[in-house]
Order: sequence, then structure tokens, then C-alpha cells
Amino acid sequence: MKILHVVHAYPPSVGGCQSLVERLSRRLVADHGDEVDVYTTVARNLEHFVGDDGCALPATTETAGGVTVRRFAVFNRLTRPRMLLASLAYRWRLPFNEHCRTLLNGPIVFGLARAVAASGADVVMAAAFPLLHMYGALRGARRAGVPIVLLGALHVEDAWNYDRAMIFRAIGRADAYVALTEFERRHVIARGVDAERVRVVGGGVDVERFARAGGEAARRRLRLADAPVVVMLSKHVARKRFDVLLDAMEIVWQRAPETRLVLAGGRTPYTAEIEALVARLAAGRRARVHLLCDVSEDDKPSLLAAGDLFVLPSAQDSFGLVFLEAWACRKPVVGVDAGAVASLVADGEDGLLVPYADARALAGAISRLLDDPDLRRRLGERGFDKVRRRFSQEAVTRDMRKVYEQAIRDARQG
Repeated sequence: MKILHVVHAYPPSVGGCQSLVERLSRRLVADHGDEVDVYTTVARNLEHFVGDDGCALPATTETAGGVTVRRFAVFNRLTRPRMLLASLAYRWRLPFNEHCRTLLNGPIVFGLARAVAASGADVVMAAAFPLLHMYGALRGARRAGVPIVLLGALHVEDAWNYDRAMIFRAIGRADAYVALTEFERRHVIARGVDAERVRVVGGGVDVERFARAGGEAARRRLRLADAPVVVMLSKHVARKRFDVLLDAMEIVWQRAPETRLVLAGGRTPYTAEIEALVARLAAGRRARVHLLCDVSEDDKPSLLAAGDLFVLPSAQDSFGLVFLEAWACRKPVVGVDAGAVASLVADGEDGLLVPYADARALAGAISRLLDDPDLRRRLGERGFDKVRRRFSQEAVTRDMRKVYEQAIRDARQG
């Protein structure tokens, strides 16, 4: 099968969708012998879509892990007029305001639809909304008469970006739609998408790679010794709520001052704000925070294994791949009782859920796990069992390939 994946960014760009598409692409090549191309942009960070962030990759075609990756240049000028038009159209609820917001999001990639149409693929998969390349991929596939699967990765709580009728019209034109959680599936169907076209396929992880990771080397490198360690591993963006976790840790430190906090993830312009938040802590507490930037995929297992528990206080997630990675290291997790995360984490069974932006409740969940080794072990083992049964990369790749095969069969049958 010749497969084309179209995605807004691809490693070394950091993000859940980037990792999902990379892992899927490589597994399709390695496990099934498929020919996989990826069309993506030169961006490392999404900020590149609205201005030159100085971190862009070259516009080249390369092969990595058996996958051919073509990177397209992005038009990222006229940002202020685009921003003004989008904000005014949204405020006044003008009929075309969703198009203005989508144009602002970008990426504006000239020639993408034409390239997709000429790709010779048997099936196209595009990820993720609300970005503009999704519509270019759809146009190109339709122009060539090639079946297309859309993976939306919807952050339902984010109305500015995802409350757009054009998203659901596009989904209705696709041959199939992949929802990452049952929560997302219900949301899409409620917006008028045919239930028969929607399939739930979560993210996948290399379970064995994380399961065999040891945290001893990371603890030595960071000089954590035998201290209790809380880990947050996430791209540095405001919606992940680093501020809430730091507020919660102020409460945790009052009763467990020896606790260390590891904040690890990909550097973005928001990293400076995180550094400022840490700098405002009292000197003694500031020394208990380890801020790690540009963490590689190779380093993730050891960092997660070095922690006693994993925390992610974000409510704007389409899935939460890093929860799976923490579970694969047999670590308990703490998330927010909302949206996709609440659909993934079973409160009290394989993790703990707390109200969004409630630092005191988050501190209580962290303290409860730090105080109860048996609870940590039990939740971590149940999470590990869930990942092994439902979210191994092998299983997820098979499920996605079945979606592609069905889309091709449906297209051939008219």
C-alpha cells in the first residue's frame, strides 16, 4: 500500500501529533512493508506559521526510518492584518469569521493540494485540525479521486480554534474520520458527522522501550538522590498549565520540602515565561525545580522512569500520549477531570483526576500519591496493563491500517 501522511509538523518538531504520525509511519514501513511518504512543513514550532521564529528547518526531501519526508516552505507574512481580520470577524460574528481564524492559524502552503493530487498514493491521511493544511490535503485527494482519512485531534474545550462549522463540513467530505477517544467520537457525531464514518483509534507507544527504562542514570545526572520526584513532560505551551503545577507544588513543599519537580519538554517562545515563573519562587524552592528544554525522544523513558509520578494539568488535549508513556514505565498519573483526558484516565483505577486549574486539588492528589507507595504501585501497574492491551504501537498501527484498507475498499465500490 502506498500511503501519504500530511501533517503540519514532523520531528524534530516536538508535539503529540508529530510523534503519533512519525511512529505510525515508521511502523507501517517496518511491520507491513508499506511505502509511506510524509508531506509536512519546515516548522519546528507552530509560531513559525505566523512569523519567522528563526528555528525553521530547510525545505528538503529526506528519508528517515524508511519514510520519505518532504518539507514545504510556509508563507508567514502579513501576520498583523490576518490577526486583525480574524479577531474583528470573530468579535462581530461575521459569516466568514471561521475562515479568517483558519487563515490566521495557517500553515499557508502554496501548492500543497497540487502535490497531494500528484502523489500517486493509494490513500491519504491528514492530521490535525484546526490547521489550514487539512483543507489542502482534502482538496488534493478529492482532485485525484484518492480516499482520504482525517485525524482531527480536536481540543474540544478550545472554542476559538475548534468551534468552526467548516471543520465538521470537511469531516463530512472525508471517507473516514479517526477520533482519538470515545469522548471525541461522541462530540463529532453530535456535530452531525455520520457515525458510520467515525473510528476510534488512540495513540500508540513502544511499550517495551519504556518498560525496560531505568531512572537511575537520570536521577544521578540531575542529582535527585532518593528524593521524591514529580515529573511533568510536555511541550512548553501555556495551555499545558505549568503555572498551576508550580502553584500546587508550593502547597506540596509545605509538608514535603524534599520533593523535586522535573519540568521537561520542547523549547518554545513560552519557555521564557516558564523560566520567569520558576525565578519567582523562593530561592530554596527554586533549587528543587529542574527545567529541562529540548528533551529528546531517547531521553523520555529514563526521565519518566526517574519520577515517582507523572502530572499533566492541561485540559486542552486531544488525547494525552504522554500518559501512555508514563504508564508504560509503570508510573501513576495525575490529570484533569475534563475532555479527552477523563476519557483516557480512569480515576482511582489507573490514575487520579482533579478539577481543571485547581492548584489545591492538584496538590492534594500529588501528596496522596507521594504518601502512599502501594497506591502508586497499584495505579502504575493498572496503567501498564491498559497500555499493553490497548495502546501498543503494534496494535494501533494495525487498527489504523484497517481504517485505510476500508477507505480504499469503499472508494472502489463507489
